[in-house]
Amino acid sequence: MHYVVVGAGAIGGTVGARLVRDGHEVLLCDADTDHVAAINRDGLAIEGPVEQLVVHAPAVTPDALPDRLEAVLLAVKAHHTAAAMTAVAPRLAEDGFVVSLQNGLNEPVIAAAVGEPRVVGAFVNFGADVVSPGRIMLGNRATFQRDDALHLSFPDAQFDLAVSRHVLQALPDAKRAMGEMVRVLKPGGRLHLLAEDYGMLWCHPTELDSDGFWQRIPNQYGPAIGCDLHVGRKTFTHLTDLGLRDIRADYIVVDTLRVPRETFARIWEAWRDGYTDSIVQHTSVPRPEVERRWREMIECVRDPRGYALWQVPVWTAVKST
Repeated sequence: MHYVVVGAGAIGGTVGARLVRDGHEVLLCDADTDHVAAINRDGLAIEGPVEQLVVHAPAVTPDALPDRLEAVLLAVKAHHTAAAMTAVAPRLAEDGFVVSLQNGLNEPVIAAAVGEPRVVGAFVNFGADVVSPGRIMLGNRATFQRDDALHLSFPDAQFDLAVSRHVLQALPDAKRAMGEMVRVLKPGGRLHLLAEDYGMLWCHPTELDSDGFWQRIPNQYGPAIGCDLHVGRKTFTHLTDLGLRDIRADYIVVDTLRVPRETFARIWEAWRDGYTDSIVQHTSVPRPEVERRWREMIECVRDPRGYALWQVPVWTAVKST
């Protein structure tokens, strides 16, 4: 099979280079004439900590694509998809297909040009950058893995850094999850935790005091759903009990002085839309009151006289050697 990589930059170039390395016939296509010239002159170089190789394959600009394309690997930026398909669609063989290696959901745009049966979506699980014409830095070994935060599948002492962001407050046992992250850290490794505390929000003015929401509803809602919505204030004690050192705290401050009011208001609107039904179900607060409190707080955020604050504790600590 003859592969054509349309968009032979960071992602497309890396995939194309590996196909060439493995013995496949590949044509590289890119709109950057300097990049195309460098590939034809010196080859395509993949550099960095993952692997290093130089492959030699023909490269062309879109206007020089052959009349018949079989397997097209599309790796242009999302906003260039439609333009790329104007070059690809008329040339695609009857049994040809297009694989999207792009960010975003671009398959509908591709399908509109060539038909849905000839479109394949893909997920690319590596990072790369073009550092100069003909040279790509393949920069990481990152992978995505589904796992159990309370029972991580990794062996002990595997990582230099463990990070948890906006997760601990949604777990039934936050301290156990922290313990699992400590377990998989190497001695001297660092833990980074963004640990929510839903008692660290307020706003003024509202007709119903906002404390009647933030100092009341999380106290009922958290136990009812089996989560600790105030884990942020308890994190120092948990880390101390787990034997970590160099424990430090900082705060992300989201307020109406630092964040555009409309942005802040939309955050709380999303919370309102996502949590109102569940709050009514799991607390003693009636729906009319919950809805009114959301309405008043969101109006306060948009009010030029109003002030609203959402603080998020950020904790770091080091595993003892």
